[in-house]
Amino acid sequence: MRVRRRRGPGQARAHIPRPALVLLSWLPGVAAVLGLVLCADGIGHTGDRHRPPAAARPTTPHTAAEPHIVPRSVWLDPLARHAQPPPRYDDKVVAVFVHHTDSPNGYDCADVPRIIRYLYAGQTDARNWDDIGYNFLVDRCGTVYEGRAGGVGRAVTGAHTQGFNHRTAGIAAIGTFTAGVPVPKAMTDAIAAVAAWKLGLADVDPRSEAHLVSSNSLSRYRSGTTATLPALAAHKDAYSTTCPGQALSARLPAIRQQAARLQGRIP
Repeated sequence: MRVRRRRGPGQARAHIPRPALVLLSWLPGVAAVLGLVLCADGIGHTGDRHRPPAAARPTTPHTAAEPHIVPRSVWLDPLARHAQPPPRYDDKVVAVFVHHTDSPNGYDCADVPRIIRYLYAGQTDARNWDDIGYNFLVDRCGTVYEGRAGGVGRAVTGAHTQGFNHRTAGIAAIGTFTAGVPVPKAMTDAIAAVAAWKLGLADVDPRSEAHLVSSNSLSRYRSGTTATLPALAAHKDAYSTTCPGQALSARLPAIRQQAARLQGRIP
């Protein structure tokens, strides 16, 4: 029995070559239906059979150049150095926290190694930490210093943001940047450069959000909670503090944009 297929509105009749109809008359049941579909599909897409398969478009990571970073050997002399355990590492850095050191602003940039050495002594002596907590420190002249030991290019686990030290990096602006305090452009440029480079190693957009798991209930999020935070965040986003100060916090949207531009995400 011949089965007549009804066409929908605007659907053209598929032209089936006569040799194909002869062949299909020998195919039983489902095989004949499949054959009709294959023939109609082949006729309906002119030139497809000669078109090479589409190659997968390669994803280009958005990286940024590594800024010049002064090694910790410049500020940490053998007399000040404490014995410490080996560095701890994460698999990658997916977020950066910005801090200020809450120290005086009117310093001479040539004196910064001594200032960092004092910060190190305060954290390792008074607080009994094993090392300075920040991964990087930036002065008002735009110079970037290596902070915590372990290698600037690696995902060193810091001690800068309680509850969110894993898979993050901490950048400390040397000074106090409360409301109304000018934030030097050289400093924000340096913060953007470090953030663009560190986040670019994992192809993270500085304007995006990161999903981080809190490891300490003393943070703004109970331990074990997954928090959604800016990929380039203020310390106060994760912990109950005013750090990095209202003036520097207000500059973070522009710093995110600049970091994204350094990664090549913005023309």
